Amino acid sequence: MDKQIVLITGMSGAGKSSAMKALEDLGFNCIDNYPKILLPALEELLASQDPAYDRLALSVSSHDYIDFVNFFDAKDHPLTVVFIDASDEELLLRYRFTRRLHPLILSGVASTVEDAIEIERDSFKLLEETMKDTIHIDTTRLTPQALVNMLRPYFKNQSEPEFGITFQSFGFKHGLPLDADIVIDVRFLANPFYEPELKRLTGNDASVYQYVMEREETKHFMERLVSYLDFVFQSYSEQNKNHMTVAIGCTGGQHRSVSVTNYLYEHYKDQYKVFKSHRDLSRRNDAV
Repeated sequence: MDKQIVLITGMSGAGKSSAMKALEDLGFNCIDNYPKILLPALEELLASQDPAYDRLALSVSSHDYIDFVNFFDAKDHPLTVVFIDASDEELLLRYRFTRRLHPLILSGVASTVEDAIEIERDSFKLLEETMKDTIHIDTTRLTPQALVNMLRPYFKNQSEPEFGITFQSFGFKHGLPLDADIVIDVRFLANPFYEPELKRLTGNDASVYQYVMEREETKHFMERLVSYLDFVFQSYSEQNKNHMTVAIGCTGGQHRSVSVTNYLYEHYKDQYKVFKSHRDLSRRNDAV
């Protein structure tokens, strides 16, 4: 596929870092404050066949911006520029609230935040002719989430599902997964552990999977669980959450939780970007 290159620039404090985080969540490989001295190295990235660099976002300062534009023009490579702005009053308030130093103060170009904002604003005014096809976003009255919402239509990758889900089986006797967004307890389902021929097998074995999943109580439960998850996944996706973990637990993490996790993975793999893991499957099969 053709590489998609995005250049993020704009007023310091306007939200360039938030824009970069949004692009990272949308699948871009993001490099913040890329120094112009390393521009020659970009040629290697542009020539790379590594799919990790098919979507690349670079954040650059006002002083370096024109060098990057000229570089991509010389390479005749398509470039999308996003200019993040905010009113001078809002920028001043943000710096006073966070008590961070403006980059131009750190570099010795300015001695106060007011001077730094004025100098940076003037430098961008001189570059207005190079910004005719630029996406301008004013964050003066935007929350970080609203900024994400504005960027998504431009850069959402339509070729694959964006919302990701990890289904993870586990055993309650080994503790809850710390990163779980939803925990499903399936210890009420019939336990293959008590069947001598199934005891040493796991939910990855067909005989155990069938024992768990083909029972009427499991079918009724899964119908209700899938209906619940459908609603939750859709709602979270609409709120721009990019990933969530659903943990399914039984006592030892060997039979029931593994079977249900495998079922959910197969059920949702064509709808979302889905992953699965069986946290406790490598533990000894000595738990009910």
